[in-house]
Amino acid sequence: MKPITPHEVHLAWRTGREIAVIDLRDESRHALGHPLFASCLPLSRLEVGLYDLLPRRDVTIALFDDGEGLVEPAAERLGAWGYTDVRTLAGGLQGWRDAGLELFEDVNSPSKAFGELVEHYRGTPYVTAADLNARIERGEDLIVLDARRFDEYATMSIPGSVSVPGAELVLRAPALAPSPDTTVVVNCAGRTRSIIGAQSLINAGLPNPVAALRNGTIGWTLDGLELQTGQRRRYPEVGSDAHRAAREQARAVSYKAGVRMLSGEELAALEGDGRTTYRIDVRPADEFAAGHPAGFRNVAGGQLVQETDMVAPVRGARIVLYDDRGVRAHMSASWLAQMNWDCYVVEEVPADKLVTGEEEPNGPPPLEVAAISPAELQALDPASVLIVDLSPSNRHRKGHVPGARFAMRGRLDSDLAPVLDQRRVVLVSPDGLLARHAALWFAERGHAVAVLDGGAAGWTRAGLPLETGMDQPLSPADDIYRRPYEGLDNPREKMQAYLEWEYGLVAQLFRDGSHGFTVV
Repeated sequence: MKPITPHEVHLAWRTGREIAVIDLRDESRHALGHPLFASCLPLSRLEVGLYDLLPRRDVTIALFDDGEGLVEPAAERLGAWGYTDVRTLAGGLQGWRDAGLELFEDVNSPSKAFGELVEHYRGTPYVTAADLNARIERGEDLIVLDARRFDEYATMSIPGSVSVPGAELVLRAPALAPSPDTTVVVNCAGRTRSIIGAQSLINAGLPNPVAALRNGTIGWTLDGLELQTGQRRRYPEVGSDAHRAAREQARAVSYKAGVRMLSGEELAALEGDGRTTYRIDVRPADEFAAGHPAGFRNVAGGQLVQETDMVAPVRGARIVLYDDRGVRAHMSASWLAQMNWDCYVVEEVPADKLVTGEEEPNGPPPLEVAAISPAELQALDPASVLIVDLSPSNRHRKGHVPGARFAMRGRLDSDLAPVLDQRRVVLVSPDGLLARHAALWFAERGHAVAVLDGGAAGWTRAGLPLETGMDQPLSPADDIYRRPYEGLDNPREKMQAYLEWEYGLVAQLFRDGSHGFTVV
């Protein structure tokens, strides 16, 4: 395994050469500091969806950790799966520090830094939480559109707001604010999706006054205002005339950003040219399941712009977006192009090229292992079985199979081996896939193991109850970064510190110099 120096990586980013820089640590460690375009792919779940994330086996991959010993086993696995240009980042994370290069904190740092750059150059209008609350109380003509995922909106929301995830804004806002006199305020939990959402409406020529809610629900909370919970207000469907108008506006925006269009028949022209190509359907999950082009993954457009580092680890790759209405793909592509991605949009695909159903992660095949149904597991004597939940700790807390104990796959040697006994072990993960991969650890030690068929999702589909909380964990629950903008119980000082970090991102981008972002 050859080394690659930090400055060679930095040069690859600045010159647009394809490279995937992979942080093998868990998210909680990744959030403490990483190079700008490093993607967090923990060794403990490296297999899941790997071929979607790194589709070209000869792409340059630079692996790093911070001295935890994760690089060598990851390189061995990647080599076994056919990857031929796997490098180690010389000196690991400390080598990056020693080279005098920037480290970025938190998660989704490229997108958040880009959002700050957009506000910096475009002067995106904003309204403070206190001002918005006063205007709501006065009964002014305004509407608040929440640009986050619907589950985030349902957890906590600005009073009276409507859920319109980011990529839907240009398509749906005219129906929600038909009078050009109605002020449209876009919010998220912090800053990025508020800024990008509001600027999307401005770029697309919405005639209404438009503003971002400064600091989102964090700002609302810091101003001592109450959030609503459990709200279900969603955007309406739009007619054909409104759809055509929005599509033309979105096409104009993406054209200005340098996005190109392809027909469904022309997709084949992108095959075999030696480039990494990400094919992404940016529509909501139900539209994706009803029919999507073969080979496309589903990532709703607003989240794609917010989480590009998680979806497309290969910097310098090509991204092709599909949306049968065009609006969502063009608006998403307009932002990705400004983030220095080579972007295409496909609006029409022949019916015989569409497939239905939910997507399956594409990665190395898991071990063939015995499965146990939810009903069979529920019928077992709890004393006769050790149920090990490999879900992320935040998902385990929200709901897990009764009696299951949280464990981190990457810590099985230290945390699980000491408590193994003659009991049957049943592994659980969100959809069962990670559990199948983890079963190899038990097989190598000659210990009988089964996986819960369908994982935690299968248990829920069977209508069986879940437990919440974190009772008797086998591993420390320190795998996931606790985002200061999610949930209702974040310390005020952490929320304020998060905002201060975002305010400083533009200066950090200028110091780093590798991003290639433009703002049009």
